[in-house]
Amino acid sequence: MSRAVSALQGVSHKGFADVAEAGLQGMVTVRGDLSSAAMNAAVKAAVGVDVPGQRRIAMNGAKGAGWMSPDELLILVPYAEAPATAAALTEALKGEHALVAEVSDARAMFRLRGAKADQVLMKLCPVDFGTLGADELRRTRAAQVAAAVWRSAPDELTLVSFRSVAAYVMGLLEVSSRAGSEIA
Repeated sequence: MSRAVSALQGVSHKGFADVAEAGLQGMVTVRGDLSSAAMNAAVKAAVGVDVPGQRRIAMNGAKGAGWMSPDELLILVPYAEAPATAAALTEALKGEHALVAEVSDARAMFRLRGAKADQVLMKLCPVDFGTLGADELRRTRAAQVAAAVWRSAPDELTLVSFRSVAAYVMGLLEVSSRAGSEIA
C-alpha cells in the first residue's frame, strides 16, 4: 500500500510573508440543494457547522464547510477522516439529489502568514483583500489557475488549488513574497 503525501511535501519560503504548502488536508466536495434541511443536517453532523451562506466559510476547529457555488460546498476535515466523512455524507443525503466526492488527493492547500500576507495574493488574484472578511471565502484565480482563498487567522490566508498545478502555484507565491517586493 502506498503512503499518502501532499502535493509538495510541505515546501515553504520565507519572504516578506511566509508561504508554505500546508500538507495533507481532507477535502470533500458536496453538491446539492444547499437550502435543504437534509443538507444542513448532514453537514452539521459531519463537521459541526451549518451550511455557510454565499461566499462564506464556517470552521469548527480543524473541520469546516466553505460555500463554493450555489450548489456546492467544500468540506474540510483532517486527512485521515475524509473517506469516512464522505461516506457519512453520502449516507445522510441518501434520497436527496446530491453528489459527494472525496477530493483530498486532487487538491493542494497553501498557507500565507505574516502582517503582509495579503500583499502576496494582491499581485496574483483579482480580489480586494482589504475588504475580505474573517469568514469570507472567495473563488478566484491565482494568475492563470482556479483557486479558493479565505482569511484563516488575522495574519493568515489559506489558498486551495488543484494538485496538478501545485508547483506552479508555489512558484507564484514564492516570487510574489520575495523580500523587497512588498507593495508600497
